[in-house]
Amino acid sequence: MREIQMKYNRDKKNKMGTALKLPIIDLSSPEKLSTSRLIRQACLDHGFFYLTNHGVSEELMEGVLIESKKLFSLPLDEKMVMARHGFRGYSPLYDEKLESSSTSIGDSKEMFTFGSSEGVLGQLYPNKWPLEELLPLWRPTMECYYKNVMDVGKKLFGLVALALNLEENYFEQVGAFNDQAAVVRLLRYSGESNSSGEETCGASAHSDFGMITLLATDGVAGLQVCRDKDKEPKVWEDVAGIKGDFCCQHRRPYGKMD
Repeated sequence: MREIQMKYNRDKKNKMGTALKLPIIDLSSPEKLSTSRLIRQACLDHGFFYLTNHGVSEELMEGVLIESKKLFSLPLDEKMVMARHGFRGYSPLYDEKLESSSTSIGDSKEMFTFGSSEGVLGQLYPNKWPLEELLPLWRPTMECYYKNVMDVGKKLFGLVALALNLEENYFEQVGAFNDQAAVVRLLRYSGESNSSGEETCGASAHSDFGMITLLATDGVAGLQVCRDKDKEPKVWEDVAGIKGDFCCQHRRPYGKMD
């Protein structure tokens, strides 16, 4: 199981960890078995890898970043109308603290979470969208992105199944996609410094829930990986973003992948 730390430091030159070079997985490769073996090794060695040629256009990814910035630029009272209920909606700065042992007031980030409008979860926790007159392109952009990323995830799950010596459609057969629980979480890290001198993270140390996380970035550095969470002191390694690619994190069930 991997713990990751995501943060934004205004003065990175004195706070950078060692750089981690991750393998790059080509999702468009017709060689599914060899690609699945590369994914398996990447998960065993790092828990992370880059995903390229995944099928989500750079134009759409750029549109998501643009619309995301527009939403986070709205006045706080307009964003709080969409305040998170359950798993979906807007969360203001310091609303979440991923590392419970931390003495900070909370993680220095804003979030907006949405998912499928279908299925049981879509009915229990309906999406909260900004008003069309405020952001006319926001909802169609995000719904298109969700559909495209779900297609990427399903293809990736097929390769993960092959990596585990299972049938390619194993996860679909066991109903892994039936409840449509996957969500998109938009994040804005404020980069605020703490006057007390205490380190403030955009997202404090944590292991992601769920099986796969696909991370798209705007190129601003900040993601760090600790590959041995039980080692003291912890060693944090920087992970650079690659424009147009996803950084993929796999959470190993029960801390291992045999």
